[in-house]
Amino acid sequence: MKGSEDMFDASLLKDKVILITGGGTGLGRAMGERFLELGARLAITSRREEVLAKAAAEMGGEVFYKSCDVRDPQQIAEMVSAVEQHYGRIDVLINNAAGNFASPTENLSPRAVDAVLNIVLHGTFYTTLEVGKRWIEQGGGGTMLNIVTSYASTGSAFVVPSAAAKAGVLALTRSLAVEWARHGIRQVAIAPGLFPTDGAWSRLAPTPELSEKLLNRVPLRRVGEKDELANLAAYLISDYAGYINGEVVTIDGGEWLQGAGQFNDLLEVTEEQWVGLAEMTRKGKS
Repeated sequence: MKGSEDMFDASLLKDKVILITGGGTGLGRAMGERFLELGARLAITSRREEVLAKAAAEMGGEVFYKSCDVRDPQQIAEMVSAVEQHYGRIDVLINNAAGNFASPTENLSPRAVDAVLNIVLHGTFYTTLEVGKRWIEQGGGGTMLNIVTSYASTGSAFVVPSAAAKAGVLALTRSLAVEWARHGIRQVAIAPGLFPTDGAWSRLAPTPELSEKLLNRVPLRRVGEKDELANLAAYLISDYAGYINGEVVTIDGGEWLQGAGQFNDLLEVTEEQWVGLAEMTRKGKS
């Protein structure tokens, strides 16, 4: 991973037991691999056991896995119990499981809406409740990291169920940062911009033209690299970030800032057009 050799001490996450939902693929797996390098003991979960088994065999380090559908509170309870039985405790929860696709909102059925909300919002809430209640009862505290999106605060057309669900997760993060802090439970969130993964990217940018258009929205003119997000996550769940609570860190190359300004699309104005506009301005003043 770029720059990872000397960025952190290899014992940054030593002996921390970390549970990642959606941990067998994509950004979840990338975070898990980085945590293992830093001394963590890892548990991963998702719906497909064969994916988890393959990931656990390939990731290196100590990896426990158990399949779980986060839309089902009973399965969550059984999965969390299995992790606790294996490791004795859970120190960090990463709510990463998600689902998303692009569509005109008027074309969505209630079932399509639920497909996203049930995983992203309900699944995150259910898992947070299950782990949080146990931490409160046990009296040991812990850290929860939620993966939201750069449009959780602003909203976004054509991914409205995801925007609504991630906004709910962000509100959950900030609300529990206050309510559960007295129990030693810390809440943090990461809002990634464009971090292509095989599954999500094919649903959100199915054509080269659309991919290029999305890329042009980023001031740095590139997508994010998995290790950049994984290193940020490692810091936020480490003891060095112990005073960060209720904060969301955006990692998107400046994309949301470019989209937020009313006149940001003037970036598309050519040098020749700027010269013409300046001439028109001078004439207007004379």
